[in-house]
Amino acid sequence: MKFENILAVSGLPGLYNMVSSRGNGILISDFDSGKTRFCSVRKHQFTPLETVAIYTIMDTTPLKEVFKSMADKEPNLAIPSVKENSSILSEYFAQVLTDYDPDRVQISDIKKIIKWFNFLKERDLLKTLYVDASSGEEE
Repeated sequence: MKFENILAVSGLPGLYNMVSSRGNGILISDFDSGKTRFCSVRKHQFTPLETVAIYTIMDTTPLKEVFKSMADKEPNLAIPSVKENSSILSEYFAQVLTDYDPDRVQISDIKKIIKWFNFLKERDLLKTLYVDASSGEEE
């Protein structure tokens, strides 16, 4: 499983694995059931998690690095529920990504990042984050 194949699909909850792409859409599979389905570009928008980045004060930080920071800090820093109030979520995210831009990163973005992280963690897919860039193989 490669990180670049994990997609968020508009109108569908959760994350999906891209099986293949066509000119008029993408064939995706559900991580839990393994069922595949076709999603049309007319009805859905597709966001590979690899292309997502979080605004920082100076630039952006790839989502992959934010997830890695969350995983590294998790033993000492509990991940809050997405139902917590916005001040708790902001404080947590400031500890995970110290230089994030609170003016451009909304609470809804933080909630989505936490949901995606928990989704990947529950399905043991976080290991896709630890790919050795030089060899292209998992560590």
